[in-house]
Amino acid sequence: QLQLVEAGGGSVQPGGSLRLSCAPSRGIFGLYVAGWYRRAAGKQRELVATMSDQGTSYADSVKGRFTISRDSAQNMLYLQMNSLKLEDTAVYYCNAEVIVGEAVYDAWGQGTQVTVSS
Repeated sequence: QLQLVEAGGGSVQPGGSLRLSCAPSRGIFGLYVAGWYRRAAGKQRELVATMSDQGTSYADSVKGRFTISRDSAQNMLYLQMNSLKLEDTAVYYCNAEVIVGEAVYDAWGQGTQVTVSS
């Protein structure tokens, strides 16, 4: 019933950029916690970037290249990805607290494919 919808994935050459977006199918993002995860072929899901009341944090592998941000007015979560590498190829998932009326949900997206190839 409640899910996050990701967009912006695609195929790009090494060194290129993509911006992923995420929005809830209903409700609004909560105030505190949001993040992006990814799962590459043959690997476990890993946490890429998080945003909380204490700021932002990033996996070492993407630090300096990726930026997580949130636009509360537009009810949108973003992941800006620059200087993409072959090893960034994965399905990317957003995760966030979503408020629907008085209820609070931990919501996930279905994932968007990012492919970096030469």
